[in-house]
Amino acid sequence: MKLLRISFTIATMLLALQACTVGPDYRRPDVVTPVAFKEAPKGWKSAAPADGRPRGDWWLVYDDPVLNELIPQVAINNQNLKAYEAAYRQALAVVREARASLAPGVSVAPGITRAHSSGTTSTTGSLEASASWDLDLWGKVRRQIESDRAGAQASAAELADLTLSAQEELVSDYFSMRYQDSLTRLLNETVQAYQRSLDITRHQYEAGVAARSDVVSAQTTLATTRASAIAAEELRDQYEHAIALLIGRPPSALSIPPAELAQTVPDVPLVVPSGLLERRPDIAEAERTMAQENALIGVAVAAWYPTISLSGVAGYSGAGPLVSAANALWSLAASGSETLIDGGSRSAAVDAARATYEQSVANYRQTVLSAFHDVENELSNLRVLAAQALAEDEAVKLARQSVQISLDEYRAGTVTYTTVVTAQATALSNEQTALEVRSNRLIATASLIEALGGGWDASQLQHTEQATR
Repeated sequence: MKLLRISFTIATMLLALQACTVGPDYRRPDVVTPVAFKEAPKGWKSAAPADGRPRGDWWLVYDDPVLNELIPQVAINNQNLKAYEAAYRQALAVVREARASLAPGVSVAPGITRAHSSGTTSTTGSLEASASWDLDLWGKVRRQIESDRAGAQASAAELADLTLSAQEELVSDYFSMRYQDSLTRLLNETVQAYQRSLDITRHQYEAGVAARSDVVSAQTTLATTRASAIAAEELRDQYEHAIALLIGRPPSALSIPPAELAQTVPDVPLVVPSGLLERRPDIAEAERTMAQENALIGVAVAAWYPTISLSGVAGYSGAGPLVSAANALWSLAASGSETLIDGGSRSAAVDAARATYEQSVANYRQTVLSAFHDVENELSNLRVLAAQALAEDEAVKLARQSVQISLDEYRAGTVTYTTVVTAQATALSNEQTALEVRSNRLIATASLIEALGGGWDASQLQHTEQATR
């Protein structure tokens, strides 16, 4: 009984020691957060939680059925994302593997031996169970689990960031494709208008009031525009092929009917600058990486302390009835080890772990700065493009009037055909620019949504936290 009490006391002390964890506890470092976005519209206020705008499915703001059908396929079929999803599941498995080190290992070894000697045959058997337990007195294993858990969360955030980037890329390719659709329509309509202009020059030439050069100029303009229309169709196909790649399908398996570029550019609800820290998955990834590296400092520090292991064997061995008091056996053992001289290896490991953590802190702060930079850039783009769109619409209106006036004056013989060609080229250029500006505005909204984190927020890492506990 005395031996049993001593063993119990020692075990209790060892278990109490396991509550000790060396190394620094993680605290998120401070970052500089602006009070407001410099490029935010005047009178702007943050979106209310119940404003009815899409959160997770952020692409619904475009109200485009084709886009709504395409984007969800990115997260399902994109092969790059499948690879990162597998890496995330691997990170979860690493956490489970590290947690297994906290429990003792138990094994069973049954055996039977039959021997013959000096005319006598005997049979002996054994049934032994052994256990060994490396006590985590200083928290080395727990710090490793903490690091692996943070690494799994960083992997989840990286997957979310790459998914958001792929979705934004698809939206950009989609609007670029629709721009080519609208450009093709514009060029085909322009071809028809140029054909009518060619007919006018022929009539003028046949009537003897225009030179042959006018006809040739009209033919040249018509042929050039037809070639541009063909080139627009080619570019359109390339964007469609890029979309197929993003949704994990061969180009031959995807056919998107032509349609006009959207006329309406949606408003994007902003968040307060401090809220950006919780909405951007790349920031969450950098923050979780800091926690991962901080825990590894504790792993390195724990190497300075001794390791203690417990082991035991219990079972039966002998001839005759195996399970009997006479054949019982058991043993208990405790061992410890401590490195006395290592040539500075442990000190170097701790210094390296601290330096790696400080590097992750700098990377985190740079990621936050880059996030604010991205938002300000896209807000500036949208502001400038909105002003450019108004100016371009006025230029298109005036250019169309100029074409009609120059044609009327050419019929009257008061101007040369060069005036008509110049007016037509200016009008087409303005029409193309107006389309391009509208396309750029739509793409800029997608880039702004990505810069704001899409519909993601850091609370989505909670399921990873639960899965690793």
